[in-house]
Amino acid sequence: MLPVKRRGPPRPCATMPVRNRARAHTAPVPSPHFDSARGRGILMHMNDLTPWVQRLLIANVIVFFVQLTAPGLAEPLVFVPMAVFTHPWTIVTYMFLHGGFTHLLFNMLALFFFGPRVEARLGSNRFVTLYFIAGISGALLSFVFAPYAGVIGASAAVFGVMLAFAYFWPRDQILIWGILPVEARWLVVITTVLALWSGMGGSRGGTADFAHLGGYAGAFLYLRFIGWGSAAKRFKRQAAGAGRVVGSIAWQKVDPASVNALNRDEVNRILDKISAQGIGSITDQERTFLTHFVPPDDRTPGA
Repeated sequence: MLPVKRRGPPRPCATMPVRNRARAHTAPVPSPHFDSARGRGILMHMNDLTPWVQRLLIANVIVFFVQLTAPGLAEPLVFVPMAVFTHPWTIVTYMFLHGGFTHLLFNMLALFFFGPRVEARLGSNRFVTLYFIAGISGALLSFVFAPYAGVIGASAAVFGVMLAFAYFWPRDQILIWGILPVEARWLVVITTVLALWSGMGGSRGGTADFAHLGGYAGAFLYLRFIGWGSAAKRFKRQAAGAGRVVGSIAWQKVDPASVNALNRDEVNRILDKISAQGIGSITDQERTFLTHFVPPDDRTPGA
C-alpha cells in the first residue's frame, strides 16, 4: 500500500521494502492524514490518544523490542495455520509480531491516525472487540487459503480499523503522496482489489494478502452485527412506546467552527453520529448538549 499524507506541506514517507522470505508479513497500511467532509483534519496528538489505541501501540512496541533482543521467544507466537490446533494462542499473538521496523512503523502510524476517531465513535469496548475480531478473522482466512504460510503482523487488525473508519466516514479524503485525494470508501475498495489480485497470484513478496481480506471481512460483519442490534433496540423502544420524539432539534444549524475549542470535538462527534445513524440515535444527554449550540432563533420550545 502507498503512504498517504494530508493537504499542506509534504512530509517524507516511504513504503516498506518487501523481502523474499518464507514467512508472510501482513503488509503495512497507510499512515494517513484526512480532509473531512466539514473541512477539518483529524491529525491526532499523543494527548488525544484513546485508551485502547494507546495500549495497543505500547504492546506492539514492547513485543517488537522482545523480538529484537530475544528472537527465540517470538517463534512460538507466529501463526502457522496448520499448527493452530497445537498452538491455538498464535491466532492472537501473531498480531503483535512484525517483520521489521518499517513494518511496525507503518502499522502503528495507521493505528495512531485511524484508531482514535474509530474508538471515540464505537466506544472502547466495541473498538477493542473489532480490533481482535479483524485480526482473528484474518488468521482464519489465511487458514483457508494459505494453510502452510506463517503469518505475522498487526495489519489484519488495523485493516479492520481502517474499514470501520470508511464505514462511518466514507467520504473523508485521504491524500496519497500528498497530491492524490482518495475517499476512504474507495481506498478500501482499491486495497481489497489489490489484495485479491495479489492473493490469487500467489501472494508474491511475502505479503499475507488473505489476512488483510479477512481483517476487512471480520470488521464489516461485526459492524453490521452491532448496527443491527442498535436498530433492533430502537425499534423495540418505539414499539413499546418508551421512546420520545427527538426530531425537533435544529441540528443542521449547528456550526462547529463557531463552537469553543473545548467543546468542538464533542459537537463534531454528535453531528457525525446523527449523519451516520439519524437524529434518533443520540441520547438525551447528547441532545441536551447539542441544543446549547443551536442558534437561539432556531431553538424550538422544550428543545
